[in-house]
Amino acid sequence: MSVESDLRKDGIEVIKKLDTLRINSIARNISIRLCETFPNFNLNQNDLFIKLSRLNMYIAKMPEGMAEANYFYKNTSIYFNEHIADEDLEEFAIHECIHYIQEIKDKNNYLLRMGLCDYTEFKIYGLGLNEASVQLMASKVISIPKDFVKYFNISFETTSPSYYPLECCLVNQLAYLIGEDVLFESTINSNNNFKNQFINATSYKDFMNIQNSIDVILEAEEEIIKINNKIIQIDDRNKKVDNMIAKIDELKKKITSTFIKTQNLIVTSYFNKAFNTIKTLEDVENYRRKLYNFKDYLGSTDGYTFFNDYYVSKMVDLEHKYNLLEKGIAESSLSILPKKTSKLAKIINFIKKLFIRNSNEIEKNENDI
Repeated sequence: MSVESDLRKDGIEVIKKLDTLRINSIARNISIRLCETFPNFNLNQNDLFIKLSRLNMYIAKMPEGMAEANYFYKNTSIYFNEHIADEDLEEFAIHECIHYIQEIKDKNNYLLRMGLCDYTEFKIYGLGLNEASVQLMASKVISIPKDFVKYFNISFETTSPSYYPLECCLVNQLAYLIGEDVLFESTINSNNNFKNQFINATSYKDFMNIQNSIDVILEAEEEIIKINNKIIQIDDRNKKVDNMIAKIDELKKKITSTFIKTQNLIVTSYFNKAFNTIKTLEDVENYRRKLYNFKDYLGSTDGYTFFNDYYVSKMVDLEHKYNLLEKGIAESSLSILPKKTSKLAKIINFIKKLFIRNSNEIEKNENDI
């Protein structure tokens, strides 16, 4: 399919091409900002500028719900929504320029990989993971402050309140566990460092389930946009519209349930395995603190108690392990000895009553835990 056909299919209509001076200005500023924000990723400012200045950039009409800027790899071009003010083009270009930097093509110009996303003959893997990671990188370059938002009944803090917020929330959890630099370096340099480290910390099966679930959320969101655009074109409400609205409600529920299940899997897959690696008293404290601080990355719904319950359970197990390590009992004996009555019992009921997002109250009581 030609580029023109792809553009028509996506509802993009070119208005004008940006002149060379404007493209060079955007390329120069973005290359500087990327190198300053990510100094350890082996990025060369001059090389980046030369590469980015080769991009074509266009102003175009775009359908409702589409991203304000889109990169097309077939003709190495970025298309900006006509509603974007000229002075804002650079900020919207950052995300798309990262896509251009991370792409890997074969000699026939077929896309093989883009950051964390693999393009195979029959399926694309990791599109949601890559989009979210790129957006987190762009948010960091722009220095977007955290904002408390609510989407599909899920409340959370994010530096990307307008673009891929749910995906960014989940991927930010992964970044917290494995390391933001590891995630971003793999994203822009299109390698498996992050993937391999996450698999090592959990399992291949867990990684694939998490990656696929983020794709499911992205696909459901895109389907909602398509249905909404169809509804807009219908003048009178009828049975067909009612069916479309019902489908949207179904997709929203799917997004919410998939998000919560994925978040819970991230928690259990990482912290269950990490628990088994504890060998010293210092490991105990590091584990406790890392699990405790995970609360700051959670998305929560009304009645969500999974993380609180998991935290309480792990604190009981952790104290038992602490007592054994303190007495110098061999690690191999941990599983066969009876558990000592936990000193945490007096605060378990308190923890269960905590609201996940009530971080101020949690911080106040952390020293007692």
